[in-house]
Amino acid sequence: GDCFPCPPEGCPMMGHYADRFPDKTKRENQKYFLNTGTDEPFAAWRQKVFIKLSGVKKTRGDINLVYYDTEGHTKEYEIANGDLSQDEVYTKYLDVEMNPKNTSKIEFIWNKAVFSLLWARLGAETVNIVHGEDGR
Repeated sequence: GDCFPCPPEGCPMMGHYADRFPDKTKRENQKYFLNTGTDEPFAAWRQKVFIKLSGVKKTRGDINLVYYDTEGHTKEYEIANGDLSQDEVYTKYLDVEMNPKNTSKIEFIWNKAVFSLLWARLGAETVNIVHGEDGR
């Protein structure tokens, strides 16, 4: 996450287009990371997610986001699990396997732990997502 989001000139590219980023190739002993998806075409888009909860003060469970795209595909990502508190902002880097330009909806899901209070309710006060490529 140190190089997130991409610099103003865009994310450096590998292979054929690497020469478009000459300053990135001058340094020696650099580490490069390639984020890939699990399914074809193996593309992934780095996103940083911030979630502030609302509802009960503290509870146990997990929070997830489900991404929907314009072609009807869905993919679920866990953001946090264990002790949850409305006083915290949960932050996570995700490598989302859907192009942000094709995302039609993102759904917030909370699953309570079996032994938590039956009446406890939890929601998302805010969900902010920063895309790696365009900085939004």
